[in-house]
Amino acid sequence: MANVKLKIGIIGCGGIANGKHLPALKNLDNVEIVAFCDIIPERAEKARAEYGSADAKTYVDYKELLKDESIDAVHVCTPNRSHSYITVDALEAGKHVMCEKPMAINSAEAKKMLDAAKRTGKKLTIGYQSRQRADAAYMKNECLAGTFGDIYYAKATAIRRRAVPTWGVFLNEEEQGGGPLIDIGTHALDLTLWMMDNYKPKYCIGKAFHKLNKDTEQGNAWGNWDPDKFTVEDSAFGMIVMENDAVIMLESAWALNTLDVREAVTSICGTKAGADMNDGLRINGIRQNLQYTMKPNFSAAGAAFYDGAKANDMGTLEAAQWVDAIINDREPCVSPEQAYTVTRILEGIYISSQTGDVYRFE
Repeated sequence: MANVKLKIGIIGCGGIANGKHLPALKNLDNVEIVAFCDIIPERAEKARAEYGSADAKTYVDYKELLKDESIDAVHVCTPNRSHSYITVDALEAGKHVMCEKPMAINSAEAKKMLDAAKRTGKKLTIGYQSRQRADAAYMKNECLAGTFGDIYYAKATAIRRRAVPTWGVFLNEEEQGGGPLIDIGTHALDLTLWMMDNYKPKYCIGKAFHKLNKDTEQGNAWGNWDPDKFTVEDSAFGMIVMENDAVIMLESAWALNTLDVREAVTSICGTKAGADMNDGLRINGIRQNLQYTMKPNFSAAGAAFYDGAKANDMGTLEAAQWVDAIINDREPCVSPEQAYTVTRILEGIYISSQTGDVYRFE
């Protein structure tokens, strides 16, 4: 299958498409990007000029793109609210789908995607590229090797001090379904569940805050936000208890008065050892009745996932394993079932915040 070239279409040619998906796909020799769709025609034309095949086409209506039977897969890079129906339509049209995170704005919409993938037999994955980081891949392999034993406590962290995204529709609750919890907290939660290999939540409790939205003295990394348009939470926190009584603490913020700034990281504690990503990857445990801390070195040239190599950036690694999954009929790194559980938990925290009560999963 080495000579197979996948034909891929891009639906949504904004920031995430240009920042991750298109550069990553361009790095792969077994891919042709043959179609670009955006409601702003100029964006689709610009993307085609930079990344498209010689005969690539542009569209304003994604349904017209899906009529092209030569397209093998599509990448859905649109605002969160449209993830579900575009993905379902694409699967029904016979395309494999890489959908950008989060899977959907709520569990009902995510379930439609999951059901469509099962019904059509087409592959569906969600863009949790943090799994491809060197530290995450190493920690996961240690989990698989049984290094940590039974993981019963974990922290999922995505905290920014003052880094509110002011472009696109990030601040629009109607389009996005939420703020930092669904935007960056979702990465931290995905990493944590993946490390634990535990996708059975029992209940959760959480709180979303709108404490800094109206600030006029903002000190924001990307310039001042418009307080009137900042309708999503600025921070959100939750506790999730799993069916096996393991506990996960989830913390997320775009704006928080703190110096403890870390994004898309996880800490895990098991019966045999623990690990965190607080100062690079650190693994801790007991050997010969003495405490130890071990820090893998990911900076040496020639090491797997060397961060300085263009072909080994997170986006390219994510795209490469996705394309390989299609060509060689393998399971993609992120399964839709896993992403569905992430969405269910995020939704549970939002509902708990609104009701002031514990949210119990059915």
